[in-house]
Amino acid sequence: MNRGQNRPATTDADVADGLITHGLRSPRLALVPVDRAADLPAAIGWMGTVSYELDVARLCTVLRSWVDRFGAQVIALSYTRLDLSVAAPPQTLGEALSVAAEHFAFCPHNLWEIYKTIRIYAEEALLGNAHWTFWWD
Repeated sequence: MNRGQNRPATTDADVADGLITHGLRSPRLALVPVDRAADLPAAIGWMGTVSYELDVARLCTVLRSWVDRFGAQVIALSYTRLDLSVAAPPQTLGEALSVAAEHFAFCPHNLWEIYKTIRIYAEEALLGNAHWTFWWD
């Protein structure tokens, strides 16, 4: 990560605190022996939801890219949801639009269900945002 504005440990703790404070139900602490947090879904055998087929190897590959580019870290993982702390989120609309296209390919539900366009998603969910959430139903 070469663009960091926040200290990753602080960002991680802030995102985790926000999740616990605002509705993460029944959180559990997990220590998983991985070299990179991006490999956590594969290491625990996470397969995603029954109603949405996910290729966990591809998912981890995308996560590794976001770790390198944005300082992203897996903070929470459940049956249908993935939460990331992002130390260096996009700071311009152009960057956010590019990342929004990646998010749409990664998890289209984020856009289909909440936001009307990729531009609105980029502006409201990505631009300067240190917490990225993905959910599949």
